Amino acid sequence: MTAGVLHHFAFDPASRAARLALGEARVDFTEVAVRPWEADCPLRDLNPSGMPPVFVTAEAGRPLTLCEAPAILGWLEDRATGPFLMPADPGERAETRRLVHWFERRFNDEVNAVLLHERLEKPLLRLGSPDALNLREGRQALKAHLAMMEALLGERDWLAGGRMGRADLTAAAHVSVLDYFGEVQWQTWPGLKTWYMRLKSRPCFRPLLADKFQGLAPVAHYSDLDF
Repeated sequence: MTAGVLHHFAFDPASRAARLALGEARVDFTEVAVRPWEADCPLRDLNPSGMPPVFVTAEAGRPLTLCEAPAILGWLEDRATGPFLMPADPGERAETRRLVHWFERRFNDEVNAVLLHERLEKPLLRLGSPDALNLREGRQALKAHLAMMEALLGERDWLAGGRMGRADLTAAAHVSVLDYFGEVQWQTWPGLKTWYMRLKSRPCFRPLLADKFQGLAPVAHYSDLDF
């Protein structure tokens, strides 16, 4: 497949979903790290929203700029010769869309907007120490979402059905950032842990396990494939 350049922020879940999907598709791409919160971020010249990820490639000899994860993953699906990250079964396709939307909206609003704000955004923007009350509320919300995932995986091989797909990569992108900061208590979720171990063992996951957040080492098991 055509090589390209991915502009991304390593601890942005949407950027991680794009990296996982491109890796799964075996697309040859280079990475450019961006800091979207900075006023002079070059990403603003590529995407009107200023949000990562952005993948710059070519299609039929013409430049193509794909802004944000849905466009990137959709492009990969459109180029595949058969079902790639979207299953062939209509019911599983519908379930995949439901779960992806759940992570992009509810999980992001109820968990990431709280926990990642406290653990990631505050240090980057120098907004002070994490707020204990906010951390407690974010962790309670995370437990509720992980319980839903655990229930799904008690009935299915993968989140949306019988094969690994877009829902799994989207979920893993979110969960992996939280795991870096030690926010996932894996002993509570045995089915979820097995699912995550299977994903971590895929080649597309290796670059994510090498990510480092400035000034903070990952939790001890972060890069361990068998934890």
